Amino acid sequence: MKKIRTRYAPSPTGMMHVGNLRTALYEFLIAKHEGGEFILRIEDTDQERFVEGATEMIYRTLDKTGMVCDEGPDKDGGYGPYVQSERMKTGIYMKYAKELIDKGEAYYCFCDKERLASLKTEVVEGKEITVYDKHCLGLSKEEVEANLAAGKPFVIRQNNPTEGSTTFHDEIYGDITVENSELDDMILIKSDGYPTYNFANVVDDHIMNITHVVRGNEYLSSSPKYQRLYDAFGWESPVYVHLPLITGEDHKKLAKRNGNASYIFEEMIKNGFLAEAIVNYIALLGWSPEDNREMFTLDELIKEFDYRRINKSPAVFDMNKLKWMNGEYIKAMDNERFYDMALPYIRQAVNDKAFDYRKLAAMVKTRIEIFPDITALLSFFDKLPEYDTAMYAHKKMKTTQESSLEVLKEVIVLLEAQEDYSNDALYQMLLSYVEKKGVKNGYVMWPIRTAVSGLQMTPAGATEIMEILGKDESIARIKKGIELLENK
Repeated sequence: MKKIRTRYAPSPTGMMHVGNLRTALYEFLIAKHEGGEFILRIEDTDQERFVEGATEMIYRTLDKTGMVCDEGPDKDGGYGPYVQSERMKTGIYMKYAKELIDKGEAYYCFCDKERLASLKTEVVEGKEITVYDKHCLGLSKEEVEANLAAGKPFVIRQNNPTEGSTTFHDEIYGDITVENSELDDMILIKSDGYPTYNFANVVDDHIMNITHVVRGNEYLSSSPKYQRLYDAFGWESPVYVHLPLITGEDHKKLAKRNGNASYIFEEMIKNGFLAEAIVNYIALLGWSPEDNREMFTLDELIKEFDYRRINKSPAVFDMNKLKWMNGEYIKAMDNERFYDMALPYIRQAVNDKAFDYRKLAAMVKTRIEIFPDITALLSFFDKLPEYDTAMYAHKKMKTTQESSLEVLKEVIVLLEAQEDYSNDALYQMLLSYVEKKGVKNGYVMWPIRTAVSGLQMTPAGATEIMEILGKDESIARIKKGIELLENK
């Protein structure tokens, strides 16, 4: 059986979007599920859109997500170079383009911008494209040689037939047939000598023995042109796997350049998401396991991933679902790793005061979905927020503002006399008070928690909060509560 070889072939033209990341992930999983090889190839033929630092960002993303390449620019497996601009210097793209010219499957085109501008345009998938009229296909061999000798600028175009049809097979969408009259003579070699993305892909995939090509379904319309190139060369085509669209919750396509940083991997990491949660969630955008399970490590994904279970219908990127999943990963994290990652947010929340940061970390670990949630959860430790005394009245706890004032006045005496401000000691002392008073726990704990936090929802109970605040600050906040209730 032929060894499976997939390739992730990004263009270094910007940040790594979830669509790019999913393509890389599926290619990685397809290869690794079958014990195959995953290759990184940098496709930098679009020099005008090249972004400084984008290549390094691709490396960082693959490293953070655990998608280790078997071959690539920094790991030669015998098929290098793995950067298209470097491959171009070897002359392979021009060599293969000229081979197509010799076969009558491609031709030189010398048309200038003015002539091309005069050609008719068509709207294809919302984009206006110029349909070339094969003008230069009619040039004689002598005319072509004269133009080349004179140094006239040229491109090389694919010579697609105008009659008949072309069929290619996709693993997800099945057989797709396109009328040849709909195929434009796409450019293979640009006027600057660089190959187009489409042509370089076909040549490199063949030379590198790529067995499976994974890409978004927006490339379905281009695939017949790829198929014609494979047929023209007499090469075996790879297995095509076209992925469904990813949309936002508004059901509009998530585009790499739509300006929404929420869907860019490195921005998501900065915003408090874990790489392993992102990978897990993105794996489910278009693919589902047999048992509808949701939580997977990368190794488990490798074991379970069957690309035949990829869906055709668009996948909706649900940020709330990703946050939930991220929260589950945080809960399962090793405590030391969690503390290291949480510490900057804790310091931001409590303004570097002398609190026990480890206790604060333990307090919020099971209550957050992303790390920035920590700041809002703990900010009351830094400064008691302004609050309405109506919070003291709680139907379930059977408290009123009046009963709360009574409780606070009675417990302040006990708290001033209390020396041990550990959570356990405080709780036992207040439990004794509850028993003597003959009330439920909440009747006492609710007003105390309200006074020390100024919040209805807190990441911990009254005594846990007081342990961290310490004696002086706890008493000061309860006295403030008494004052507010007396003056309401």
